[in-house]
Amino acid sequence: MSPQLERCCLLLVANESFANAEKDLKMLTGIYVPHSTQHRLLERYKFSSPSNGEQVEALSIDGGNVMPRTPLGKERVGRNYKAVKIHNQVAAAFFQNNPDLVEWVNSQLSNEPITCLGDGHDGVWNLFNQIGTNEQRREVLDWYHLRENLHKIGGSLKRIRRVESQLWQGSTVEAIAELVGVKGKESQNFQNYLRKHQSRIPNYQNYLASGY
Repeated sequence: MSPQLERCCLLLVANESFANAEKDLKMLTGIYVPHSTQHRLLERYKFSSPSNGEQVEALSIDGGNVMPRTPLGKERVGRNYKAVKIHNQVAAAFFQNNPDLVEWVNSQLSNEPITCLGDGHDGVWNLFNQIGTNEQRREVLDWYHLRENLHKIGGSLKRIRRVESQLWQGSTVEAIAELVGVKGKESQNFQNYLRKHQSRIPNYQNYLASGY
C-alpha cells in the first residue's frame, strides 16, 4: 500500500465507519481496500500525543458518548470518552482511558497555578483531583452549565434573573436564600447543586474583568 493510499484510508476511517470507508475509497480512487484491512491499518498506526510548548494557565474537561457499531439485531450501547482542552493551545480525547488522560495533562504542567473549568459531573471533578496539586488548581464551575441548570427551575422570570445576577457575582448564599421558598424538585436539586459546588463558583464578573 502506498503512503498516499494509506493516508486516504486513515482520513476516511477517522470520519466514518470502516464499512463506509471501504465503499467510499473504491468510489473515489477506484481501489478496493477491504474494511478489515483498513481496521488493521488503524490499529497498528501510532498516533503521537499532542504536546504543548507553552505554560498551561487553564484547561477544561468534558465527557461524551459514542455508539460503536454492533452486529445486526444486537443492542447498541454508548461508550464513554473524555476530552481535555488546554485553552488556546491543544486538545485531546481519550476513549475509556482516564489514566492516560491524567498522565498526558500532568506531563504538560509546570508548577504554576492553573484554572480548571468543568461542569457539575462528578466524573470530571474526579479527574481534576488527579491533576496537579490541590494548591495549584483553581477549580471553576462552568458558567454555561450553571446558568443552564438554573433555568430548569422555571417559574418567575424576575426571580430567575435575580438569582442569575447573584451567581454572576459569586453570591451563592444569597442565591440559595432566594430559592429556599420555591417548591419543586428542580429547585431543590439546584440548591443542592449550589451547595455542592459552592467553592467552585467565583465572582464571574470579576474574573471576566481580570481577563480569566
